[in-house]
Amino acid sequence: MRLIQRLKDTFLGSEEIPVYKPRKTTRPAQMLEVVSAWQGLEVIIEDILDRFQIGRQRCIEFGVEFGYSAVVFSNYFEQVVGVDTFAGDIHTVHQEDHYEETRQRLATYPNIRLVKSDYRDWIAQDEQRYNFAHVDIVHTYEDTYACGLWAAQHSDCTIFHDTESFPEVRQAVKDLAKATGQKLYNYPHHYGLGILVNPKRG
Repeated sequence: MRLIQRLKDTFLGSEEIPVYKPRKTTRPAQMLEVVSAWQGLEVIIEDILDRFQIGRQRCIEFGVEFGYSAVVFSNYFEQVVGVDTFAGDIHTVHQEDHYEETRQRLATYPNIRLVKSDYRDWIAQDEQRYNFAHVDIVHTYEDTYACGLWAAQHSDCTIFHDTESFPEVRQAVKDLAKATGQKLYNYPHHYGLGILVNPKRG
């Protein structure tokens, strides 16, 4: 038992994150028919927004890839800004430029604005405030923490994909909760979704 716990502590961190238990699941009206590791998470987004009373004006997403989650968010926000290099990274299978392909795929969603940019260049110049942020970039501790810190400081709620499949992401999200004083939850399905929210809302 001690060995099992030690392994859990090594890969998941010694402090467990409260599990997010949705009160309802809702399939968005508009969905994108494309293969995505994000599939399954779309049904809890409205629950998150309602539970934490998140405004529906502006959402920013770091890590668009083929646009699955961006379209999910477009159901709930007046404006969705999607920032991505559209060239993949060390953790993705597809590593060729797919900006034009994704742009054309999302052309029928007028409230989605795609920006071809590294997240570091974007956060260096954007001082705007968002209701909601999504971080799903290269799954290193350093990048998740840097992008996540900016997102937490510029939004009321930030979600992070892959908290179950990448220990580095999980640890970065836990450290961000400590650094910002925000409330953290983890939805353990579909590779994991970390939910960081202003304590006044959480």
